[in-house]
Amino acid sequence: MRPLPDPPLLLITDRHQAGGDLASVVAACVSAGCRWVSLREKDLPRDHQSALLMRLRPVLAQVGGVLTIHGDMALGSLCDGVHLPDGGDIVTARALLGPDALIGTSCHDRDGVAAAARDGADYATLSPIFLTPSKPGYGPALELGVLSGLPLPTLALGGVDGGNAGACIGAGAAGVAVMGTIMRDPASAGPILSALAATRGRKPGI
Repeated sequence: MRPLPDPPLLLITDRHQAGGDLASVVAACVSAGCRWVSLREKDLPRDHQSALLMRLRPVLAQVGGVLTIHGDMALGSLCDGVHLPDGGDIVTARALLGPDALIGTSCHDRDGVAAAARDGADYATLSPIFLTPSKPGYGPALELGVLSGLPLPTLALGGVDGGNAGACIGAGAAGVAVMGTIMRDPASAGPILSALAATRGRKPGI
């Protein structure tokens, strides 16, 4: 199993919420401390997504960061791995991309995380932990208790910010994932990263 990037903050892109050119916004987020970015622009044609990956690769590479793609495992070979949708074919993604690829999946309950672990995922996101303006109507919020005792490194997703990121780690999350908050304001990564840093030494592997 490939370890999670350090720090364990996954930035999920959304150009519709970004204040400007997506690659420029991602570069600002990386400057703010993000080291793990997943391109989630699934409404774009594959060639447009590929072009975006090519623009983002050097941005992450220059800081030793990790770049993954949401959804399209065929594009995973252009970056460091793939994040699959709930119920995505983890076994096929592993066979296609190899043992060194970072492969994750979206989950919305504990059973989904358990299934992802059995299929060999490196991590899962679990959402929504809190209600989120990025995806109104998703819910109800799972709340922090769902993060305890999971069989796979799991990122808390949904409504995560600098005020509650540390509580997610304390509840059992291996990290956090954020989309709209940082896309709209790259500087908001700072408080989240500070909260994650404050958890070091209190939880193995973080």
